[in-house]
Amino acid sequence: MKTISALTLLSLALLCVPTAHAAIIDSFGTGTNSFSMIFEPIGNPGNAADTTGSPNPAGSVGYAYNMGKYEVSRDMINKANAEGSLGITLQDMTSFGGNGANRPATGISWNEAARYVNWLNTSQGYSPAYKFDIQPSQPGYSVQANITLWLASDPGYNAANQFRNSQARYFLPSMDEWYKAAYYDPNANGGAGGYWNFPTGSDSAPTAVSGGTAAGTAVYGQSFSQGPADIDNAGGLSPYGVMGMGGNVLEWEETTFNLLNNSPSFSRGVRVGSWVSNSGLLSASGRDGLNPAIESSGVGFRVASIPEPSSAALLTLACVGLCQRRKRTS
Repeated sequence: MKTISALTLLSLALLCVPTAHAAIIDSFGTGTNSFSMIFEPIGNPGNAADTTGSPNPAGSVGYAYNMGKYEVSRDMINKANAEGSLGITLQDMTSFGGNGANRPATGISWNEAARYVNWLNTSQGYSPAYKFDIQPSQPGYSVQANITLWLASDPGYNAANQFRNSQARYFLPSMDEWYKAAYYDPNANGGAGGYWNFPTGSDSAPTAVSGGTAAGTAVYGQSFSQGPADIDNAGGLSPYGVMGMGGNVLEWEETTFNLLNNSPSFSRGVRVGSWVSNSGLLSASGRDGLNPAIESSGVGFRVASIPEPSSAALLTLACVGLCQRRKRTS
């Protein structure tokens, strides 16, 4: 009867030890309409909620997920429009620093952002995150139509969140997902984890800049004419490595302002820091609500996702299986 050597088991066990997570790069589109999005892993599932910001409590997430490292750019929207016939419109930012391809996509309503996210999913073979009655290219299509709620009879229905289909990979970040990626630091308090008041890993306001990537900086306190910075030049990173969560442009949450997600027409939460904001609006208390059909030159968004099974996870399963087999054959 064959047995597995101790050296082999040790080697496999070492392979199964979790390592630091690297950013994930996902690609979309075809040909000249190809583009990539970078996601940062947000771990530490089951973290405690914060009770000092808005809303209260906020930030507790019971699962691992990925957060877009950058805000969605104008180029990404233009290419998705070309690929998916989405009809999403962008704000003309000529008077606000220009319409560069790498500037954040603004003038995007929540409904338009949801259409973009759905295309990310369906173009990759996943279920759409949000339910619309009429799809692009169908008669009567409107990019500004409200979503409808997923029903219990729909595959992927989640009673805890009737907005989002649980079988989708990409989605708009919920209030808690956004808050955690911005303000939670797993290494705070001697490794016990905790929250900062600003999304640069500090309780002190970041240094105001018009652009750059220096730690402890954010794009705010600028003139209207300055406009937002390019998405990859939008200040320092959060503890999880996410850029621009304080300042640059306001960002949509998936979650309704009242946190219930039971009315498609109800105002959605927005995190209100932008390039013209004061420092207080970048803080953990900086939240407001907007109609999901509103388009504004100061409002953009980012995308979150659920991780695919990693090779490390598969190796862990293999290690467990081998150890169980060794027990049975010894």
